[in-house]
Amino acid sequence: MYDVVIVGGGPAGLSAGIYCARARLKTVLLEGANLGGQVTTTDKIENYPGFIEISGMELIGNMEKQARRSGLEIKTFTKVHKLTLEGPNRKVCAGDDIYPCKTIILAGGQKRSGLNLAGEDGFIGKGVSYCAVCDANFFKEKRVAVVGGGDTAIEDANYLSKFASKVFVIHRRSELRATKILQESAFCNNKISILWNHTVEEIIGNNHLESMIIKDVKTGENTKLEVDGLFVAIGSHPHTDIFKNIFAMDEQGYIKVDDKMRTSIPGIFAAGDIRLTPLRQIATAVGDGAIAAISAERYINETASIC
Repeated sequence: MYDVVIVGGGPAGLSAGIYCARARLKTVLLEGANLGGQVTTTDKIENYPGFIEISGMELIGNMEKQARRSGLEIKTFTKVHKLTLEGPNRKVCAGDDIYPCKTIILAGGQKRSGLNLAGEDGFIGKGVSYCAVCDANFFKEKRVAVVGGGDTAIEDANYLSKFASKVFVIHRRSELRATKILQESAFCNNKISILWNHTVEEIIGNNHLESMIIKDVKTGENTKLEVDGLFVAIGSHPHTDIFKNIFAMDEQGYIKVDDKMRTSIPGIFAAGDIRLTPLRQIATAVGDGAIAAISAERYINETASIC
């Protein structure tokens, strides 16, 4: 019997794990892949307090070391597929294993959205990518495009410009949503060209991406753009598919919580990108994880005293 089962091994989950372990709660963290989530795809982090500059992999590595030193049990490549929430003791099912527990902290994060184009999945790894940091090295001195207008898209464009000969940013609107400092860096980069008011209509290629058809949304005109790589950065959606009809969520599937990270079910908490929040950053995820852990500890103490 665990006091706490944490589902997800990104900054929120690791932060929750550190606080739970330090509170001497018997805790296990379950992660369906490697630790870190989207943070590990970030080449350079400059807005996390205490670090002038650090890579995502290094930051997560530091968090993991601290969590293990605190006594947190961590299981990677352990994908959760079911929660059993009836009664005071809950169960988290992952593979053939069952983890009985008193409380659960959901910190599964989110994943990037695709373009939903015909043949898009077939080009993954053959020119289409959702992670610039992961794949930029494959496009040295080549022409690439980034779809999107937010922070991630412009970060990706700036990073890709270190490798590619030309970077096109394809954005469906006439202005970017990215923070001003990121916009300024892109506008000053001679390798980056922004194609305003355009969308990607078709991906073309044989064994590898060769070109795309892009559409001017104002004129309706289609143009062929020759590129070797396409990086998609148009948003994300939370890893909450298996939790539908269990917790209160918004229309996009983000879990609703209160200021103590409590979900609509007592004893179940949510932290980080998986929850409904106005800001999704490493710093906010870490704070969420700490709050969720303290709330879980108090819930356990309160329910124990009632019994």
